Amino acid sequence: MKPDLVRVLDGNVFVLSEDNGDIEANVVNPCGFFDFDTRFLSVWRLTLDGERLHPLSIAERDHLHLRFFLVPGRPTHYVDAKSSVIRERTITGGVLEERLTVLNHNHVSVECTVRLDVGSDFSPILAVSMERRPPGRLYQCPEERGLRLGYQRERFRRETLVTSSEPVRADEEGLTWTVRLAPKQSWTTTVRVESLVLRPDGLDVRDRLEGRPRAGADERQRDLASWLSRTPQLSCDWEALTAVYRRSLVDLAALRYSPLTLPDQVMPAAGLPWAATITGRDSILTSFMALPVASELASATVRMLGIDQGAVLDDFRDEEPGKILREFRYGEMVAFEERPESPYYGSADATPLYVILLDEYERWTGDVDLVREFEDEARAALRWIDDYGDLLGDGYVRYLRRNERSGVANQGWKDSPEAICFADGRLPGPPLATCELQGYAYDAKVRGARMAREFWGDPAYADRLEREAAALRERFDRDFWIADRGYYALALDSDGRQVDALASNMGHLLWSGIVPAERAGEVAAHLVGPRLFSGWGIRSLAAGQERYNPIGYHVGAVWPFDNALITWGLRRYGFAEEAGRVAEAIVDVSRYFQGRLPEAFAGYPRELTQYPVRYPTANSPQAMATAAPFLLLRALLGLEAVGEHLLMAPRVPARFGRVELLDVPGRWGRRDVIGSGLAHVGH
Repeated sequence: MKPDLVRVLDGNVFVLSEDNGDIEANVVNPCGFFDFDTRFLSVWRLTLDGERLHPLSIAERDHLHLRFFLVPGRPTHYVDAKSSVIRERTITGGVLEERLTVLNHNHVSVECTVRLDVGSDFSPILAVSMERRPPGRLYQCPEERGLRLGYQRERFRRETLVTSSEPVRADEEGLTWTVRLAPKQSWTTTVRVESLVLRPDGLDVRDRLEGRPRAGADERQRDLASWLSRTPQLSCDWEALTAVYRRSLVDLAALRYSPLTLPDQVMPAAGLPWAATITGRDSILTSFMALPVASELASATVRMLGIDQGAVLDDFRDEEPGKILREFRYGEMVAFEERPESPYYGSADATPLYVILLDEYERWTGDVDLVREFEDEARAALRWIDDYGDLLGDGYVRYLRRNERSGVANQGWKDSPEAICFADGRLPGPPLATCELQGYAYDAKVRGARMAREFWGDPAYADRLEREAAALRERFDRDFWIADRGYYALALDSDGRQVDALASNMGHLLWSGIVPAERAGEVAAHLVGPRLFSGWGIRSLAAGQERYNPIGYHVGAVWPFDNALITWGLRRYGFAEEAGRVAEAIVDVSRYFQGRLPEAFAGYPRELTQYPVRYPTANSPQAMATAAPFLLLRALLGLEAVGEHLLMAPRVPARFGRVELLDVPGRWGRRDVIGSGLAHVGH
């Protein structure tokens, strides 16, 4: 995705445009108005008397509102524009509104032509970067107040309805207004764009499913204000932490949406533009990291993923009983089974992570009812670990796609084709058992045992899970530890050989607690050593490995969420100084991205670039990166939910100075936490 695209978003509905507000989509520029996994506008080009408009400035009030200040042609230092245009954009609940204001700065009356070229390819979001000829029929129907664009393929039908509040001449390619302005006067129209997901009878599918009108702009604005007022208040001597915290709160609010199945609850969409949909891993980890600020995301995520939990064997969707979905989409390619995401279950980590989130949510909130309500789903997830996750019967969770045609080959969080590799660059044969999957399985069994003993009334099951967890821990250390290198293998291949690349996955083992205490020091040293730690964060793959590439998505780039989990793991094992180094580096990165952490950024050494380099196709905002500062903050302050109490053990690096997190919500009510790095200055 182009890094300079301007965006407004409302959950999984969003607009990406150029800095003058125009949309001119192509395979290398995936801009547009997107809803329901479909691009409803691919052309949205404004001209004044035939001239393109140039931005003087852009004002972003919040994620729902943008204002562009524009002049015709290219402004110069020598010619004052005689007219200008203000373009105000709002998006709420599937409706895009654009208020166009033309101002005459001249001392004489003028007549001008305002033209808005409009078009849509109705591309499914999975295909916006592909050369693809639409299999169905595109149509354009001018109407009295606007233009109706449509696409139909058999029973699949989508429409974009564009209407103007002022009289307009519509043709098949856009809208034209002839405007007469007196000296120093202005003219305004509001253009409304609706996305329609139509049934054969012409009604919108969502009207019946949602059962209530979508919230308007004012209601959304009040909701954002209420959201921010409920979250803990942060103050810090280092402005970078305060800025990234505030930015993350607003971005996380922007990514909230209500699934059709749960219209009264909100869960996080994974990110723009490629993952604005229901996801397993991303929603779970985002909700986990956001527990100190917005625990309601976790309850909705548990519910939604529990409702869609796998129940049968389905090779096309990689579905298995008890398995948690990878993602759920609604677009054309899914409707005609060109793609399997309806939903798709090709993720080996989401299932144990589901159990981890359910337990952590109860620890933080005390919501026993949810744990009891989703007992069957949690038990099914735990059964999946042994019945379907253990493909070779050796006690390790592995993955092997059932769908050979369009399924995902690597089914951990590093899902690109070359992500799991030997140090010499060779690619191992499936089924693969990556190290972090074993950590997640261990943690899920430990947490499942607690829930079984305390809430499900099944101590025998709890005892069994604890025995299985202990055996896995011992077996894992024996088979994954590379003694002569002092770190854990990235994976085991199909023959049980150690896939020996040095990678960040090992840090997740500290988060899960599967690492014996005597090994933790060596693991921590590698994580913050020069091969993995770039100075800006921990790389996904260490420098010196054959496939290392500082701008490789999973083979060298730095991921903030990955670093946040590792930071929490380092703190869990008592490595507070190392945790502080990683947290400080990631927070420092945010200063170079307007306070927003990107999904990933390049793994170049800090001393080489002097600033973090943007990863070219990263989602932004991306939910896991957005939530990462909350877990980093939790690690710095040592926050842990134990019984009815919030335990705190601040270990704050000197650069942060004094950190105050006030009104932290949980089962204890609300608590204030204060930590200071000032005592460490000079040490």
